[in-house]
Amino acid sequence: MQKHLNILKLFWTTAIEAELEYRVNFVVATLTSLSNLVGSIFALFLFYRSGYTFQGWSWEEALIVLGIFTLLQGFAATFLAPNLNQIVRQVQLGTLDFVLLKPISSQFWLSTRTVSPWGLPDLLFGLIIIGYAGTRLNLDPVAYAIGFIPLLFGALSLYSLWFMLGATSIWFVKIYNVTEVLRGLLEAGRFPMAAYPAAYRFFFTFIVPIAFLTTIPAEALLNRTKLGWIAGAGLLAIGLLLISRLFWRFALRFYTSASS
Repeated sequence: MQKHLNILKLFWTTAIEAELEYRVNFVVATLTSLSNLVGSIFALFLFYRSGYTFQGWSWEEALIVLGIFTLLQGFAATFLAPNLNQIVRQVQLGTLDFVLLKPISSQFWLSTRTVSPWGLPDLLFGLIIIGYAGTRLNLDPVAYAIGFIPLLFGALSLYSLWFMLGATSIWFVKIYNVTEVLRGLLEAGRFPMAAYPAAYRFFFTFIVPIAFLTTIPAEALLNRTKLGWIAGAGLLAIGLLLISRLFWRFALRFYTSASS
């Protein structure tokens, strides 16, 4: 564990130092995140401005869902997207050979090699929204700790989905269109599942588990979900993590190295 932590520290230190050479990008990323957030809040406001509410969800409660979505968006932009792009690039250039020869898990290396600070504004804005809505709802500090558990499970599930998509680059090389489909599906998580018809709720819960990424953590934070749903989020996260590991090993069987 200590070995991996030291490697992680080295990876992220060098990655951030390299990215901070272009500091104007951080300002641009902040303005982009802010404009996207304002657009999301405005879209939510359009539903609530005339007194309409999603079934069982007040304005502040719906804001918590949006805040969790923004957090996961920042998590993806900071940790997932940069590394996914690197997997595709490694396969294209044939430099994946050097990763596979290293005395460390190739999945760990490919998943953590780089980090982008340009997703930090979304992480900050997400925390601000959750804090604001939680204050309006007078949430107990313990509620945030409870909500963090399924949120962590959701982040692990999101990572597993992204990594499995990255692994498909061994067959298809260019998978950017596929990632855009995933991004589009994840957009559904900015609203509570109650906002969608029954058929869509079933799809976003049991087919593409978007509900476990945003709605379930929000309900846990609000003390409105049953323990079974939190346990289900944990089982889903562990299951997807194991599947991503097995899928990566399976994909490597079809990898043709640059030297062969």
